Amino acid sequence: MTGMTSTERPFLNRSLAEFETTIFAEMSALAVRTGSINLGQGFPDTDGPEEIREAAVRALRDGRGNQYPPGPGVPELRTAITAHQERRYGLTFDPDTEVLVTAGATEAIAAALLALLEPGDEVVALEPYYDSYAACIAMAGGRRVPVTLRPDGDAFRLDLDELRAAVTDRTRLLLINTPHNPTGTVLTRAELAAIAELAVERDLLVITDEVYEHLVFGDAEHLPLAAFPGMRERTVTIGSAGKTFSFTGWKVGWVTAAPALVTAVRSAKQYLTYVASGPFQYAVAEALALPESYFAAFRADMLAKRDLLAAGLAEAGFGVFRTSGTYFITTDIRPLGESDGFAFCRALPERAGVVAIPNAVFYDHREEGAPFVRFAFCKRTGVLEEAVRRLKALAG
Repeated sequence: MTGMTSTERPFLNRSLAEFETTIFAEMSALAVRTGSINLGQGFPDTDGPEEIREAAVRALRDGRGNQYPPGPGVPELRTAITAHQERRYGLTFDPDTEVLVTAGATEAIAAALLALLEPGDEVVALEPYYDSYAACIAMAGGRRVPVTLRPDGDAFRLDLDELRAAVTDRTRLLLINTPHNPTGTVLTRAELAAIAELAVERDLLVITDEVYEHLVFGDAEHLPLAAFPGMRERTVTIGSAGKTFSFTGWKVGWVTAAPALVTAVRSAKQYLTYVASGPFQYAVAEALALPESYFAAFRADMLAKRDLLAAGLAEAGFGVFRTSGTYFITTDIRPLGESDGFAFCRALPERAGVVAIPNAVFYDHREEGAPFVRFAFCKRTGVLEEAVRRLKALAG
C-alpha cells in the first residue's frame, strides 16, 4: 500500500499531513529498542494514591460507571470540580450547566476548537505548544498564529507587544497554556491581566489549558485566567486529573465555562467519544477532595525531582532553563557543541542511554526551537539518578 488511490489523492486529509507520526511514538520506540531511560514522554512511572485507585475499584464493583455515564459527566465529579475551583480560586460554577467532563484534556482541547472555530478563523497560540493544539486547529479548519516564548536569562518569556500585534480582525480566540509545556514558564499576574485586557478589547474567546495547575514551584503562582475582569464569560478553562493524580491512563479531563460556551463544546464533544472513563470519574471526584497535604506533598516530591535532574543536566554540560511549573525541563544543547535538537535526540540513546524530546516539534518556526531539548522528571528518584549518571558521559 502506498497511501494513494488511483486518482493519486492521499488517504490522509491534507490538513493533517504534517501530523502523521508523532515524535513521542518515534522516541518511545527508540527507548525500547535501545534499552534507554525514557525521559521523553510526560507520564509518571508510578501510580497515584492507593485510596484513589481503590475508589475506582469500588466504583467498578458497585456498578457505578460500567454503563454509559451521563453525557456531561457524573454529577459527583461535576460537583467535585466546582468545589475545587471555588475552594482554590474563589471561582463559582454551576455543576449542571457550566461543567463538562471529557476524555482527558486532549479531547477537551479538540472539542473546544471544533466547536468554536469556523474555517479561516485565526487562533493565536503560545509557541512552543502542546502538539495536539496544531492538529486540532487544522481539523477545525482554523489557522494557527504562533507567538513565540523566547529565552530571557534562565527562563522563557512572553512578549506582550508581539501578542497584541498577532491579533487581527480574523482572530477568533487565544489559546493559552499556563503552567506552560514544554518551557516550564508560569505566566505572571501582570501577563495574565494584559492577556485579559486584550481579549476584552478585541472581543476574543480564550481557551486556557491549565492541566499543570497543581505543579508550580517556588514563587510561581497559578492564577486562572477566568478570574480576571471580563474573562468569566469568554474563557473556556481546561483541567485534568492525569497530571495531578498520576493516573494518566484514566483519561479524565474537564471544561469549566459559561453555559453557552459549555453547550457549544458539548455539542462537538458528544460526537467524539460521547462519554468515557465511567468508573474513573467517581474516583477522580474523591481525588479532587483530597486534603491540601496531598497537593503539597505532590509538589514537594516533584520539586525535589526537578532539582535532581536540573543539577545533573547542568553537570553534564547542558544549558538549563528554570522550570517554574509542569514536570518538564527545557535545556539548551549549544553548550555541548550541538545545535540540531532532532539529531541530538536521535543520537542520545546510543551516546548516553537516555531519551528526550526535541522542542522544535512544538514550533511552527522550527529554527526557534532547534537548539532546545525537553526532559521529563516525573519518574522515580532512582530512575532519575541513573539517567543523570548516564548523561554525565556527555561531559567527557
